[in-house]
Amino acid sequence: MMKRTIDIVGASAGLILTLPIFILISILYLFGENKGPVFFGQNRIGKNGKGFKMYKFRSMIVNAEQVLKNDKKLYAKYLENSYKLEPEEDPRITKIGRFLRKTSLDELPQLINVLKGDMSLVGPRPVIEEELKEYNERLSEFLTVKPGVTGYWQICGRSDVGYPERADLEFYYIDHQGVKLDTKIIVNTVLLVITRKGAY
Repeated sequence: MMKRTIDIVGASAGLILTLPIFILISILYLFGENKGPVFFGQNRIGKNGKGFKMYKFRSMIVNAEQVLKNDKKLYAKYLENSYKLEPEEDPRITKIGRFLRKTSLDELPQLINVLKGDMSLVGPRPVIEEELKEYNERLSEFLTVKPGVTGYWQICGRSDVGYPERADLEFYYIDHQGVKLDTKIIVNTVLLVITRKGAY
């Protein structure tokens, strides 16, 4: 109950404080060179294996996933590289999107997921279905915790850390979760956002 209360208060405050950013980014996408939906919803797996739509500011072109899959060589590299590509080689990311990712502003709409109860402020990173295999025999344990906007993986390297190390970090959080660790993660996340370390 304490964690849920913190989530509601924190997400509500975050949305109020960042409202001007929501408005500015919406204007850029509605009237700029990359016209299209402001938000992007991707299917992720949450607590108890329940699927949900995780929201982000759109940082990619429309039909981005199909564009990537059409390039079989690049898609294979994407899968081998823990489901990510270097920004300069990813044809899906827009100019605005690169800035949003580098500053982590693309993650702000996940505060809506927190209010809905799909996510927590702190927890393991919500995964796509293909990633579930990375958690092996501890998958059921991984799915007992609500995914978070930020987490232990993010403050330990984020995009610089791939599987299987990423899974180990997520399990460390699950084994040691509590208010003290959550507070440490939130403070360190703010510092990493300011320095833009590991974000791409």
